[in-house]
This record gives sequence, structure tokens and C-alpha cells, in this order.
Amino acid sequence: MAAGSTPGAPGTPGTPGTPRVLRAMNDRAVLDLLVAHGPLTRTRIGELTGLSKPTTSQLLGRLEAAGLVHTTGSQSGRPGPNALLYEVHPGAGHVAALSADPTGITALVADITGTVLGRERVEADAVAEDVRHRTAQLVAEAVDGALRQAGLGHDDLRAAVIGTPGAIDPHTGQLRYAPHLPGWHSRTLRDDLAAVLGTPVAIENDVNLAAVAEQYEGAAQDHDNYVLAWLDEGVGAAIVLGGTLLRGATGGAGEIGYMPLPGAPLARGGPEATCGPDGGGGFQSLVSAPVVRELGGPGASLEDALADDAVLTEVARRIATGIAAVVAVVDPELVVISGSVAQAGGDKLRARVEEELTGLALPRPQVGVSELDGDPILTGALREALTQARDQVFDTA
Repeated sequence: MAAGSTPGAPGTPGTPGTPRVLRAMNDRAVLDLLVAHGPLTRTRIGELTGLSKPTTSQLLGRLEAAGLVHTTGSQSGRPGPNALLYEVHPGAGHVAALSADPTGITALVADITGTVLGRERVEADAVAEDVRHRTAQLVAEAVDGALRQAGLGHDDLRAAVIGTPGAIDPHTGQLRYAPHLPGWHSRTLRDDLAAVLGTPVAIENDVNLAAVAEQYEGAAQDHDNYVLAWLDEGVGAAIVLGGTLLRGATGGAGEIGYMPLPGAPLARGGPEATCGPDGGGGFQSLVSAPVVRELGGPGASLEDALADDAVLTEVARRIATGIAAVVAVVDPELVVISGSVAQAGGDKLRARVEEELTGLALPRPQVGVSELDGDPILTGALREALTQARDQVFDTA
């Protein structure tokens, strides 16, 4: 709800309760409403915020003068003059969202409303002499391509978020748990990328970003305690408790691919010592996409493999065993399975996993399967980039 329009006690410009701060709070409340609901009339904005008509008019005039909102036609069909419709000005800011994988980088550029204006995919070199320099160069190439499609330049960007396997260690700034991404392990990686893009860069675990996408527009909407189990070429999880993403001391919370389980060889030496689709052991050596395809027989696709009821049952049992270990510790209300294995198995796999959980875990969470269109990692990166950019652009204090 918007702040009240009554001036607060005298104080410095940044003191809570002062007119300047209250105006900024009201501005942000209205901008967030316009982002969430689309074009609104002045009257409707007043109804949703509780602001008076004069205050609402002054606020919209202020935001329009600042280039943050503009009118977009009028609302007809009611008695009296047509009411002007206001919306957030799309050109008020732009963001870049990227997804990095062992074979390349995908980038998209969007305006402050979230409308995607450009998209570019750049394949990684098979061999590069200076992988650290080449990594920054590849990121720049991907973003530059997306910017060109959008008719924009680096100066238009307010934020960039990159999703990668592994996680940034908060103490060292180094990417961990991603031995298959050469060139991404420099301690100055964020600074290197910010320099080539000309804007601050956030590097986030790809599965964490997929979980953000699920909460924003997927199966985890309206859930504050959930786990996203990512079952793909690699295996991982994102854990959200009380609406907060659990990261761990070194950023490694949710790296369940390396979790020891009955029937799986141990991933000895840690993630930095293991490579390959099965990670050399642990949970992912039981349920990763390459392993599931192998269960289906020579040349089998994921869909072919999981169409076999015996394979479906075995994969569901393995997934349920891993999920049960997580559920026993964090007790989520929902587990969402995502990634190529989940997509190939669909609701049949979801239902079988739910059945297999019976007796394995005392808490019994709901089990859902992701139904998001497109790349959930990019979707999550875009949501995070927009959050960061809006905190800058929409701050009128």
C-alpha cells in the first residue's frame, strides 16, 4: 500500500517520514502497480493506493516529467470524458539476462516492463588459448548481438544477470561446483564481465534462477517453502524457505548432484575433481539425462526411455530417494521437478515420484512438474535483472 500523503516530521531529505521519502514511497508503489496491472487510469490508481485525486495527479505529473510513465490512450465506454491511461515508460531502462552452459551463452535484452527486444546465442570455442579473456569476450558478443537487435547500446543497460552452473563463493568471488565451465573460475570474473558490458553484473546459480522463474510464473506461485529439483544433463536443487533462497556458506546449498545415495558411487574429491554427465558419482549418477537415456537402450531419447514403464518406475524411485533426503531436512510444502528429464516424463513421472515418496519421507510435500515455456534459467535471470534495475530506476528519492 502507498504511504500516506500527510507530510512527516521535519528532518533530513533521507529521514523516514519526511515529505521527500513519502513521495518516493508513493512513486514506487504506483510504478509497481503499473508493472503488475498494466495501464491504469488516475482514478483506478487512487482507488488501489488510497491516495487522494490531487496527490495522484501530482504524482503522475512528476513521474511523467521524469520519463518514468507516459499516457497510452484512454479508457472509453463510461459516461463523461474518456480517462487517460498511464503505463510505465518502456524506455526508462533496459536489462540483459544471460544463460551460460558448456557449449555457449544465450543473452536477451528487455525493457523495464520485461518485454524482450533482442536475443542472441554465441557458441563457445572448442579450444581457446586464453579462456578467461575469451569468456568475457563471449559474454560481450552475446549481449552486443541482443543489443543490436533491440537498437540499443551498452549505456542503455541498468543491470545484467548471468545464470551458470555452480555458484559464486561469497567469500572469494570465485565460481565453484562448475568444473565443466573453463574460464569462469577467475576471482575477478564479475569485474571482468562488468567491464566488457559497462554495467554491474550479478552471477547466479542456474537452478536458483529456474526456481525464481517458477515462483514468478510457474508451479511455485503462492508458495514460500519449496524445492526445485533440476534433472537435466546435470542435477541440482534450489531451496526456498520462508520466501528466501538458501545459499549456504560457500554458495553450494542445493548441490544435490553430489549427494551420496545408496546405489550411487561416491563423488570422491568433490565437484572440482569430477566431470562428465554423471559427475563421477552421487545422485546425478542415478538420474541425470545421460543416465536416463542409457536406461532406455542404445540410441534412446529421454522420451523413448521414459515411455517404457519399467524405466519410468526405476527413474521415479531414484528421484524419490534423492528428494526424500532433502525433504527430511528442509520440510518444504512443494517440490517442483524441472529440467529435460522432468519435461520428458511429464505428469506420469510426477505422479510416479509422488507414489514412490510414500514411506520414504515423513513430511509429504506436494509434487509438481514445471510447465514453463522456454528456458526457465533465462526467465529467472530476466526477473532478477528487472528487480535490480527497477530498484534503481524507480527510486525517485
